[in-house]
Amino acid sequence: MLIVAGFVLVLLGVAVWVLGRLHLPVGRLPGDIVWRGKNSTFYFPIVTSLLLSLIGSLILWLLNRR
Repeated sequence: MLIVAGFVLVLLGVAVWVLGRLHLPVGRLPGDIVWRGKNSTFYFPIVTSLLLSLIGSLILWLLNRR
């Protein structure tokens, strides 16, 4: 189970990297919160998290229908 989970995380990392290379705004969607201070940056990708959660829930729902 841990090997499968690790493999899935690697695949997700590669997918995010490839989408970034294709100039798709994964992680930089409108609604994501970015606050830049003088010496720090706070980044909270709320819209990206909601979108990934929705896609994951849809995939699991479709897989569970069988």
